[in-house]
Amino acid sequence: MEATGISHIAVCVRDLDKSLAFYRDILGMRVDFDEVQDTTSSGLPSVYAHSRKTRRSAHVWFGPGPATPSLVLTSHPGEDSDGSPIKLDQVGISHFSFTVRDVKALADELVSKGVELAAPLEAFTAPDGRVSSIFVYDPDGILLQFDLLGNLPDHDHSLLPDPTEG
Repeated sequence: MEATGISHIAVCVRDLDKSLAFYRDILGMRVDFDEVQDTTSSGLPSVYAHSRKTRRSAHVWFGPGPATPSLVLTSHPGEDSDGSPIKLDQVGISHFSFTVRDVKALADELVSKGVELAAPLEAFTAPDGRVSSIFVYDPDGILLQFDLLGNLPDHDHSLLPDPTEG
């Protein structure tokens, strides 16, 4: 098999409106799709831990048009979702990460908007004052990481779009 990429990352949340307020309004992601779907047919009942009647699904991404991977945020209106977010040393998808051009500026912006960093900013600050990575929690306690664009090894950053170009 040769995969051409990751199409999306799906995240089940307790309250989709709260999550959209975070991902859309605070992080600036765009919403492409937001609707309630029937989950009683097709293969969906086979991939749920509990019987669910519906799910609300919203697709969000950064940038002016659909991008991959996108996030698919789901909730189950009128039903409680169970489970808890995991940490980096637990089995499962522990976090996802976005590359940004200025981690320190983003950290300052997020803190000004009421987002709590997973650790004090000083913990993420190198002796030279550079901040190359931070972690924050979304409204459900799911861990998100933001990395400095040029800080990732073994990646061809020339393929990434320049957000200053329109």
